[in-house]
Amino acid sequence: MKINNQFLLTISGLFIYPIKSLPGISVSSALVTDRGLQYDRRWMLVNEENSFLTLREYPKMTMLKVSIKEEGLRINSLEYPIEDLLIPFGAEESASEKVTIWNATCEALRVGEKADQWFSEILDASCKLVYMPDNSMRPVDTTSGYAPTGKFTSFADAYPFMMLGEASMNDLNSRLKVPASLMRFRPNIVFSGGTPYLEDEINAFSINQINFTGLENCARCKIPNIDPEKGIIGNDKEPLNTLATYRTQNGKINFGRNVVHTGYGIISVGDRLHLIE
Repeated sequence: MKINNQFLLTISGLFIYPIKSLPGISVSSALVTDRGLQYDRRWMLVNEENSFLTLREYPKMTMLKVSIKEEGLRINSLEYPIEDLLIPFGAEESASEKVTIWNATCEALRVGEKADQWFSEILDASCKLVYMPDNSMRPVDTTSGYAPTGKFTSFADAYPFMMLGEASMNDLNSRLKVPASLMRFRPNIVFSGGTPYLEDEINAFSINQINFTGLENCARCKIPNIDPEKGIIGNDKEPLNTLATYRTQNGKINFGRNVVHTGYGIISVGDRLHLIE
């Protein structure tokens, strides 16, 4: 497919996921930092061995609502009558700890005992909340072998951005008996315009003079099968069962595009994506 600017592509959604695996927040504008959108996956829950926890093992994480306030993050449970947790921006003065996410190890700070106790009670598992400070630099180095020089990410699985086209989501929903929310796929950037799966072919684009590079399509695990409204995995194993019938490539179910970037600045809903390659 030849990519050119005959397609009028615009940002139709921006999403930040401050705490890894907890629900995202829809925003109208966001600051692009050295490792993705500001606040995106800068916090993470780890077990006693300092290894990351995810929705894969704890689907009830979807029942914890996150909001960004002036003083920090506020977390409230949609399931249990427990006092909201306020997480001030930054972290307590504490010794740096090494935490593990997939094949990467990086430095993090403990947020504090109050946060640890709150999440441990909610999830019924001993865990700690950690924060990635600015001096902790985690290079993009994925399990599939992509390791672009000088690119960094937060506690995201592998890349600073995941991009998804509305047309792709609409095409998937046309195949499902029950339409799925795009939040099952946890994108950062959603765009309108173009044809279904156009993002597969986008290798380079810019938004507000910030350059982005699409490196590989996003291989999906079972997380999209978790109902974000109920925190349970559906018995029908949808939407992955349907995606597998037409989006399996090299043994992986792909949906969305993993992206790195060069530059800093603000991007907003309504901004145009200028295709380069």
